[in-house]
Amino acid sequence: MTQADDTLWSAIGDPTRRRMLDLLLAEGGGTATSLGRQLPVTRQAVAKHLGVLGRAGLVRSATSGREKRYQVDDEQLARAVAQLASVGSAWDARLQRIKRIAETIQRTQQEHLRQDEQHD
Repeated sequence: MTQADDTLWSAIGDPTRRRMLDLLLAEGGGTATSLGRQLPVTRQAVAKHLGVLGRAGLVRSATSGREKRYQVDDEQLARAVAQLASVGSAWDARLQRIKRIAETIQRTQQEHLRQDEQHD
């Protein structure tokens, strides 16, 4: 994983930032003030979270009057979704292997128990 990937994963790892992305997507954008009204954090905290999302490339901003207006960068969000799907697939494959190993161990233990019972 690259530094950019780490930054991206760190940015979307926070529930407040994921909620911000949801709000920005639903509303087609927003300001720190408008987001602050909908979140249980201060406007300063919203601004910090937006900074993290901006450094990860997930949001971009444009000045609108005295405030910055933020929008989700669709291309970077699509990249994040693709990475998440890829990681999910890899973990599904790992879990399937673990399940097969566990089932093999369980069958082996059951066979040994049956053999022990037959010898008694």
